[in-house]
Amino acid sequence: MRVLAEVHARDGYPVNWPDQPGEWLSRGPLLGSWVAELEGGLVGHVSLSQDGEGDLAPGLWSERNGATRGMTAVVSRLFVAPQARGQRIGALLIGQAVEEARRRALHPVLDVVASDTAAAALYERLGWELMATVEQQWSPHQTVAIRCYAAPS
Repeated sequence: MRVLAEVHARDGYPVNWPDQPGEWLSRGPLLGSWVAELEGGLVGHVSLSQDGEGDLAPGLWSERNGATRGMTAVVSRLFVAPQARGQRIGALLIGQAVEEARRRALHPVLDVVASDTAAAALYERLGWELMATVEQQWSPHQTVAIRCYAAPS
């Protein structure tokens, strides 16, 4: 939780701090989660899950590819400690999640808040395709622009 709190304080991720951060990290239909360590300390995290309520990218990918929903896996909860950035940790974590998705014959997709330009730049450097940017209502008073990506085939 310490690393997540550091990332939230510096970058505003997650946008809305969860009441129970541990539960937030493990919520949903998880297919797997991975952490990265550097010099004995935890410095990063990523999850892979089945598509769930509120995930936009799985539906977009299915529509574009004429596939039934359920053929994707959602990469989420990616964060890297500020002091550990620039060492390809984020790319390695994403790679692990993509590998697991492909092992399960699922196509990796993800949603990212449009204001998180550093994350979007990472995905694009790794060859992920921007499918669309859409508005999503998170609460009666909060509408957020979401960028939806698909992993390269």
